[in-house]
Amino acid sequence: MLIDSHVNLHAPQFDEDREAVIARARAAGIGLMVNICDKIPNFPKVRALADQPDIWCTVGAHPHEAKDHTDLTTAQLVALAADPRVVGIGETGLDFHYDLSPREIQADVFRQHIAAARETGLPLVVHTREADAVMGDMLEEAYGRAPFRLLMHCYTSGAELAARMAAIGAWFSVSGIATFKAAEDVREIIADMPADRIIVETDCPYLAPVPHRGRRNEPAYLAPIVHKLAEIRGWTPEAAERRTEDAFFDLFDRIPRP
Repeated sequence: MLIDSHVNLHAPQFDEDREAVIARARAAGIGLMVNICDKIPNFPKVRALADQPDIWCTVGAHPHEAKDHTDLTTAQLVALAADPRVVGIGETGLDFHYDLSPREIQADVFRQHIAAARETGLPLVVHTREADAVMGDMLEEAYGRAPFRLLMHCYTSGAELAARMAAIGAWFSVSGIATFKAAEDVREIIADMPADRIIVETDCPYLAPVPHRGRRNEPAYLAPIVHKLAEIRGWTPEAAERRTEDAFFDLFDRIPRP
């Protein structure tokens, strides 16, 4: 089964043809999709799409949105995550590239998500950009106090952070960036990721893989990512599909495996 672990189907880029996009995904063999929450006010839209049997969702606030979530509490996240269609906490984390929210506020909001992941047992979907040292320290410290499961989504950070996260049992997701000509550094890190903790994603509508680069991304474009992962790891495409499926269900274990 092909599984797109990170989609943004509620995004306005899909307002004109959302149902057609979902239909194309199914026609392309995408068996499951996880629709990712970017901010709490959008959660009703995110959750509404998860009424379909092959779409699930998360709850959380992206670090870009942290400035508008200073009053977000662990209890609020836990309450929303009680919905049985919610399978993860996030997308959350730190983004020091754009700094669209002050860094301390990003960290404070991130801590609420970490606590919610620990309390619910659901995986934490982590966004990190140009924040390797702080991210590593925060997650190691939190994990040391009490373990929780985490996914380093669309991983493009450094090898040192990847090693630190692998050591505390993190999963990693591979996106269309792996297909980009200039992304050799990303491919080198993918080659060293824990073989049983790699999953795949499109992050649509962003980061369309080659040969679709430059277009709006959608779940139907997942196969080139799986094929590139297979090439990097020395697996057959069938083995890559099987391995990433196994890793997905190990991580998102609220979803019953067909």
